[in-house]
Amino acid sequence: MGLSNLRSVTIVLGVSNLLVLLIGSFLIFQSYPLCPSRFFLFLPFLAVSLSAFLRILVMLLTGIAQKQAALLILDDTSDDPLSRLHRRVRYKKWLRWSRCTVVVVVLQFLCATYLLFNSADSSSTATTSSHCALESKWNSDWGKHKLLSLFVIIVCFVAIVQCFAGSDVLNWRSFYQTHDNAWKSHYREMFDNGIRETLCCLGRVKYLSALEEDEVYSVARLLGDLVAYRASGTGHMELLAGLALLQNHAKSSESYEESTEAPEMQIREAAALHKFAEAAYTGPLLDVGRNPFIFPCAWLYRQGILSPWTRNRRPVLDGDNWWRGHAAAFLKYVNLPPEVLRHGRVNQVKCQAAYFIVVLHHLQTVVIAIRGTETPEDLITDGLCTECTLSPEDLAGLMNCNHIHSVIKKNVTSSFPHYGHSGIVEAAREIFMQIEGNPEEHDSESYGLLSKLLGVGCECFGYNVRIVGHSLGGAIAALLGLKLYNRYPNLHVYSYGPLPCLDLVVANACSEFVTSIIFGNEFSSRLSIGSIMRLRAAAITSLSQDPKADSAMILRLARQFLFLSKYQRNKRGAEDESGYYSGVTVQEDLSHQICRSQSGSNEQEVQEVSIWTETIKSDVLATADRGEDTHLFGSEGNNEHEEFSLWTDTRARDHVVEIDNAEFTNPFAIGVHSIDDPVSQFIDTVPNSENKAAGDPPEMYLPGLVIHIVLEQRRPQTDLKTSWRTLERGKCYRAYVANRESFKDFIVSPSMFLDHLPWRCHDALQKIFKAQTSKDQVMEPHII
Repeated sequence: MGLSNLRSVTIVLGVSNLLVLLIGSFLIFQSYPLCPSRFFLFLPFLAVSLSAFLRILVMLLTGIAQKQAALLILDDTSDDPLSRLHRRVRYKKWLRWSRCTVVVVVLQFLCATYLLFNSADSSSTATTSSHCALESKWNSDWGKHKLLSLFVIIVCFVAIVQCFAGSDVLNWRSFYQTHDNAWKSHYREMFDNGIRETLCCLGRVKYLSALEEDEVYSVARLLGDLVAYRASGTGHMELLAGLALLQNHAKSSESYEESTEAPEMQIREAAALHKFAEAAYTGPLLDVGRNPFIFPCAWLYRQGILSPWTRNRRPVLDGDNWWRGHAAAFLKYVNLPPEVLRHGRVNQVKCQAAYFIVVLHHLQTVVIAIRGTETPEDLITDGLCTECTLSPEDLAGLMNCNHIHSVIKKNVTSSFPHYGHSGIVEAAREIFMQIEGNPEEHDSESYGLLSKLLGVGCECFGYNVRIVGHSLGGAIAALLGLKLYNRYPNLHVYSYGPLPCLDLVVANACSEFVTSIIFGNEFSSRLSIGSIMRLRAAAITSLSQDPKADSAMILRLARQFLFLSKYQRNKRGAEDESGYYSGVTVQEDLSHQICRSQSGSNEQEVQEVSIWTETIKSDVLATADRGEDTHLFGSEGNNEHEEFSLWTDTRARDHVVEIDNAEFTNPFAIGVHSIDDPVSQFIDTVPNSENKAAGDPPEMYLPGLVIHIVLEQRRPQTDLKTSWRTLERGKCYRAYVANRESFKDFIVSPSMFLDHLPWRCHDALQKIFKAQTSKDQVMEPHII
């Protein structure tokens, strides 16, 4: 463990704690003989000195554990079960010592507070007999008095700085450097432990003891891959700065002048059924947003705790509490009697969504409401966003239905395989098994709950079926509708703010019976692996267009992403030999070779890298001198040639993939528009429909007919005395049929999270419905 591995703050804190220990010990040994009968006077000094000793000891042991974990991750980044087990053991050992660090830091803060108050009390006390060490002996000696003051200052400094320094003793980058796989493994362990401990704190102890690969590790692996930009030397705050710039540079709202307005019938029905999608949130989450100050009281009221005498009249749901509070909350929100709620489930199991089945005889409709994200298990289902192959059973509603046009069927059949969001697909399959059972092979009939309600001669024969859900629930509802449409042709799905969950062909094919309703700029309808990767690229582009941005950081980020950005590209094997020394491949191999020289290679390997870089440099410069495109720095002339030469010489000598401001000018500054700069090359590697590679994840799209609700640009006239409630009531909304392609990327705006709140969409739908009704009433006399 060398000094180069230590964090700067670690060195400062180590020296400061050592000074505290030495000065404190000196004060105690010098003062105790003067007042041996008053040992309690030295307790503050003793407590502070012992806590400093413990801090140094724990710091040393934490550094050793951190080094062992880093070296293991660096040497073995494979994903087999044994390697994962070894990494988890080492990581947890480091984590335990980090927790001890937190405890010692708290102890030091308390001891410093005790010393500070004790010193203030002794200095303000007139009598010196009770404070002989601090008053009669020390204050008379100028040098010792200053030493005492210095001791108190150092103790306070250490106590404050350690609260912000964190528990890391070593610098992870000193080990991982630019090794992408090491950073991925490190963040996988970090997210895996963090998620499991959070679930454990919420009462899910079983996740903490799980050793095999499960859904938590799958989510952690995906998050680790998305944070791989750390290998470029770029911090999280730098990426957030790029997102902030992206928000400032956001384009104006899309024009809907030539768009088709949403069908009035669907808006009417969507507005009427939205309350069922909201009511499915039977926990406190819905009331936290609606009633931010009195949400506990509102939740207790909705749960029926204030009316226990009505408990026996409420239906029994699977997983409900003993007072049947979730059933009470659902019925109270939709304002319906208990007998309409026929079945439901409220549980906390991954990939098993909560749902409610309601029979509305006066509307001749059976409503299935599926809850969105409310529990940690729902977040895990959201995080399982890798692609999953859809089976013929998943598409039975399209393939086996006589109401679907033959052209649509042929298009679906000819384009197999099809893909969906794996967590949502699994949850939809599980709900299908719950409500329809498991029909035998080649048997179109089943004996599940829906069949008993809607079958021939049954209570609800001939009724309409409506499946609704918000957010995650809306996406699950769409997948469930794909499985049920061939059985119940009167079925229609209304998904409010769903996640992208289907490939383009299937998403278009189910437009006849699935309607996705998007409000404003809500983020959930644009949340996918591809959109996150494109958002990172957009953040880099925004940074590159800002003249105040750090050019070296931009270069590091863009150039490293050239090597790392594509999702799981390393699974494809070797690169194409024909393009090995051109464009991006030159820099990929350069980074790879230099990274090899960093991780324990000998002098011969370093010399080979140096010779290799000289050869590549000569080839590139010769190509540039002939006027050909080098695909490295654009066409900026001989200055770039000299800079590239200096860069390769320095990197081969120092074995560090970094870029110094003194060595480079920013080729992305304002006024430079070369399509061959690293940012442009990185943008070209980001997955999109025009630039598709075998290793890229399939693009996910919103299911069915997409209706976008937007705020009209025309605003009511207001004055300074107009309240915000009046402004809210005066807003006008319009609903248009939108192109699902326009929801592939995030719109970074202050409202992207607020627009996802379910009651915002509900209020907008109600206003649109009322406006359409008023318009019809005005036009009706003219028609007559």
